[in-house]
Amino acid sequence: MTSYTHPDVLTIGIRDGWADPITDPAQIDWTARQASAAIPFPVVNGRPVNPCEKTGILHGRNELGHWGEKQAADAIVIARAGGLRWVLMVERDDDHGWAIPGGMLDPGEEPLTAAIRELAEETGLVVEDATWQVLPARYVPDPRASDEAWMVTTPAVADLGEFVVLPAVVGADDARRAAWIWADRYADMVAHLEQQYGGRVFRAHEAMLADLLG
Repeated sequence: MTSYTHPDVLTIGIRDGWADPITDPAQIDWTARQASAAIPFPVVNGRPVNPCEKTGILHGRNELGHWGEKQAADAIVIARAGGLRWVLMVERDDDHGWAIPGGMLDPGEEPLTAAIRELAEETGLVVEDATWQVLPARYVPDPRASDEAWMVTTPAVADLGEFVVLPAVVGADDARRAAWIWADRYADMVAHLEQQYGGRVFRAHEAMLADLLG
């Protein structure tokens, strides 16, 4: 497949405001979008070019609504209990697996603000006194991406320390459920998701979590 845009992008995406209404990217003024990009990208003949990977979909937006780069933020929340390290994750409602709580930046929103907001919206967890470490923005190989529409995220990490009982969480917004996942190592996370929930890690977050957890 060399050209594809999911029908929802052109219908409910435009209706609900999460998709660019412009269907021909050559009609977009790319100057401002390139200037604000977290990862520089070229534009060739009026069409944006994914700077980090070839997805197999040369033209179109696949399942993403925007053209070019879209910025998100993710909240990587760590806690310890029972002598083990745990990471808070959510099961996505789009069947793409289990992910770190996060989502798109609102216009003018700082990544840390977005990460904390999405954490509360998707899990109900509010950590007002947490110390956050904001990591550099990174490209994520989102399965919904194309060569002309892709995702960049800014991870924000909070280590909440030791607990006797881990804080209660509940899936909300676009998360089916939220849970603390055993993650002393990345391999432990993968195994726990499979054994306890029959789940898998969201492909866009695999490398990010493997880098962080080892």
